[in-house]
Amino acid sequence: MAELKVYRMSDIKEHNSVKSTWVVIHNKVYDITKFLEEHPGGEEVLLEQGGQDSSEAFEDVGHSADAREMLKQFVIGELHPDDWAKPAQKDKFVTTGRSEKASGGSNWVIPALIVIGLALVYRMYTS
Repeated sequence: MAELKVYRMSDIKEHNSVKSTWVVIHNKVYDITKFLEEHPGGEEVLLEQGGQDSSEAFEDVGHSADAREMLKQFVIGELHPDDWAKPAQKDKFVTTGRSEKASGGSNWVIPALIVIGLALVYRMYTS
């Protein structure tokens, strides 16, 4: 297999029209211009993604194995490693070990009111 051409994101951004639509999916560059009219979801969906990294949008839709196989015919290159999307960093939650009372010690008030209310209802129906 011949080595794929390497593109910069600045090159890809120029291809975001009906005349030329390129997308990046998982660091591979695809020219999907000829597929616009054939796309089951309509060409508007693809045009919205044109000229950018569409990996997340492609995965969010949940494309079939057939769609992934079909995508291979449109590959024209690879994204330059300097332009690869950085993996999203997940927020880290750190506990200090101190237990803070969210409502100033009133954690018992609501259950107590419920118990009192139930007792009053019970008393009304049994009297």
